[in-house]
Amino acid sequence: MPARYPAELRTLLGQIAPGKPLRDGVDRILQAGMGGLVVIGDGPAVLNICSGGFLLDAAFSPQRLSELAKMDGALILAADGSRIARANVHLVPDSSVHTSETGTRHRTAERVARSLNVAVITISHRMNTITVFVGDHRHEVEPTPRLFNRANQAVSTLERYRTRLDVDAAALSTLEIEDLVTIRDVINVVQVLEGMDRIADELEGYIVELGDEGRLVRLQLVELIGGVAQERRDIVRDYRGDDKTTPLDMVLDGLAALTTDDLIDPAEVAHALRLPTTALDAAVAPRGYRMLSRIPRLPDQIIQNIVGRFGNLQRIMRATIDDLEDVEGVGEMRAQAIKDGLSRLAETAILDRY
Repeated sequence: MPARYPAELRTLLGQIAPGKPLRDGVDRILQAGMGGLVVIGDGPAVLNICSGGFLLDAAFSPQRLSELAKMDGALILAADGSRIARANVHLVPDSSVHTSETGTRHRTAERVARSLNVAVITISHRMNTITVFVGDHRHEVEPTPRLFNRANQAVSTLERYRTRLDVDAAALSTLEIEDLVTIRDVINVVQVLEGMDRIADELEGYIVELGDEGRLVRLQLVELIGGVAQERRDIVRDYRGDDKTTPLDMVLDGLAALTTDDLIDPAEVAHALRLPTTALDAAVAPRGYRMLSRIPRLPDQIIQNIVGRFGNLQRIMRATIDDLEDVEGVGEMRAQAIKDGLSRLAETAILDRY
C-alpha cells in the first residue's frame, strides 16, 4: 500500500508547517489577496528554465516574500529556504512533461516539480488554497483547524484499536499457553496491528503538517503505538509459514503492501503470512519469539538460539533448566530466569482469562 506521505513530501510539508517562516510568508500572500509560485531550489537545472526577472540573493523573511509576490512571475528560493535567489521570474519548463492541472500557474508548478524533482508551492488567491508539488506528488495544504479535527479523529480511532489489541493479544497469549491457537486467531491480531500501523502513518503526516502545533498529538501517538512494532514483528516471526527462504522483512513488507480491502479479508492476510488460506480454523503452533521477548533482559540472539533449539513454544515451556542450559549463550542463572519468566507469563495469561 503506497505511503500517504512519502519522505520527500514530508520534508516539504515540514518546511511549510504552521510556525515556520516560509508558512508565515505564504499566509501573508494569501491574506493580501494575492497569488504566487515559489520554487525551493536554485540549482543549475532550475536556473536553466528561468527567463527574465531579478537577481536578488537576499536573506529570506516572510515580509520580503509577500512584498515580492506583488510582482508577476515566480520566486526562486535557495534549497534550504534561507535566501530569496530571484523574483519576478518566468519559468519555461519542458512542455512535453505530463500535467493533470488546468490553471497556468499549477500546470507550470507540476511540470517543474516532475521534470526537475524540486519542491514547488503555488498560492491561489481565488481558491484560497496552498498546493505543494514535489516530484510526482501533489498535496493541497489544509487549514490548521481542519487538520486538528482529522488528527483528533485519527487519535480516537487509534485508541479504540489499541484497546482491541490489548484484549486480542491477551487472548492469544492464553491460547498459546494452552496450545489452542488457530490461524484465524493469529489473523485477528495481525489485522489490528496492520490497521494501527496505517493509522499511525496517517497521523504522522498530520503531525508534520501541523508543525509546532502538533506536539501534543505526537505525544499521544508515541504513547498509543508503544511496543506495537515489536509485537508485529514477533507475531510474524512466530506464525509465518515454514518457507525459510523468504526473509522476515519480505513477509512484513507483504503485509504492509496489502490494500485496505485485502487487509479485512482473512484469506489475503493468511496468504501474506505464507499460511494455508483454506483452513483458517486449523491449529497452528507459535515458535515462541513473542512470549520469550516478554522476558526482561533476554537478548534477541538468545531468543533465536532457544527457538532454534526447541522449535516451538510448548517444547520451550516443557524444557527443564538443564535443557535450557544446553542452549548456546544460556547459563544457569539465565536458564532459571527464563523458566521463571515463562511460568509467570503463563500464570498471568490464565488469570486474565478466568
